[in-house]
Amino acid sequence: MFFMIAIALLISYVKIRTFPLKAQDRAIRAEENLRYFTLTGKLLDDNLTISQIIALRFAPDHEMVGLVDRAVRENLNNNQIKKAIQKWKPDHYRA
Repeated sequence: MFFMIAIALLISYVKIRTFPLKAQDRAIRAEENLRYFTLTGKLLDDNLTISQIIALRFAPDHEMVGLVDRAVRENLNNNQIKKAIQKWKPDHYRA
């Protein structure tokens, strides 16, 4: 009985921790998609992963379009995208 309660608590803890992060990732995807759309008139490429999109949120508007194209073309990971940013734009609202 105690083992089952421990497993249930562990599963609950994992769910409680991952749900808000997934929701925030969805919000970041929507925000960056809107920002890219306002800059180019096109939606973000479907081949971009959520970690790439999260890294792109630190790029200012004048660097974002080039970085998106480069990330898709060269399949850059999130660390490579962050290193390629010339002028860092902080995100103070991420939990």
